Amino acid sequence: MKPAQRNGSQAVSALARLRDRLRRLYHGRTPAAFRFQLVAVVIDLAIIAFFIATPVLQDKPSFLWLDYSAAALVAADLVARLLASKNMLRLMKQPTSWVDVFILLTLLMPTAFANLAFLRILRLWSLSRSGSLWRHLEMRGLRPWREASHAVINLLTFLFVITGFVYTFFFRTGAGLENYVDALYFTVATVTTTGFGDIVLPGIAGKLTAIVTMIIGISLFVRLAQAIFRPAKVLFPCPQCGLRRHELDAVHCKACGHLLNIPDEGN
Repeated sequence: MKPAQRNGSQAVSALARLRDRLRRLYHGRTPAAFRFQLVAVVIDLAIIAFFIATPVLQDKPSFLWLDYSAAALVAADLVARLLASKNMLRLMKQPTSWVDVFILLTLLMPTAFANLAFLRILRLWSLSRSGSLWRHLEMRGLRPWREASHAVINLLTFLFVITGFVYTFFFRTGAGLENYVDALYFTVATVTTTGFGDIVLPGIAGKLTAIVTMIIGISLFVRLAQAIFRPAKVLFPCPQCGLRRHELDAVHCKACGHLLNIPDEGN
C-alpha cells in the first residue's frame, strides 16, 4: 500500500472511531454517556442564560468574548451531533438544526444580526426537543410530566422572544436592566391579558404586536392548562398504526387494537 493510501485509510479509520465514540456519548445509556449528556445540558442552559442576558450585557467590554465563546460551543455541538448522526442530511433538515445554524450566524456576526439576536432564545425550544434531556428526566420518574414540560418551555420561549422583540424595536432607545425588565413586564401583562396600560407600545406596529402577543399567548396558556390537567398519557408509538399517546396502563392500542408492550418506569 502506498504511503498516501495508507494515510488516507488511517484518516478514514480515525474518523469512523470518532463518530462511533460521539454516537455512544450522545445516544448511549452508559454512565459515561449520561455524564456527558448532563454536562451538555448544563452548558446549553448556560448559553441560554447568556442569550437572555444579552440585552443587558451587549454594551459591556467583555460581551464579544462571551459572544464568540458561545459561538464556539454551539458550533462544536452542531458538528459533534452531525458526526454522531447516522444520517447527516436528515439531521440538517430538522427545524432544530436550522435554529442552531441561524443562532451560530448571529453569534459569528453580532453586528450584522443585532436586530435578530432576540431569536437566539429559540435554543431553549431546541433543547426541549433534545432526547438526552428527556432521558435524564424519565430516569427520575418524570415521564408523565413530559408534555407539560414541553408546554412550559414553549410558553417561556415565546415570552422571551416577544420580550426581545419589544426591547429591540420599541425600548432600544434606553439602556440597562430597567428597560429590559419593562419589556418583559409589558409582555407578561399582555400575554395574560391583564392590560394595566402603564406601558403601551406606540403606533400601529405596537398595537399589532400586542394583538399577536395576546392571541398566541392565550393559546399557549390553554395548551399548558390542558397538559397539566388532562389525564397523564405515555408517549409510545404503536408498531401497527403509529399512534403515540396511550394511557399509562394501556395493553392494546385504542386506535387499531394492536398489542402494546409499553415499558414501565423501571425499564
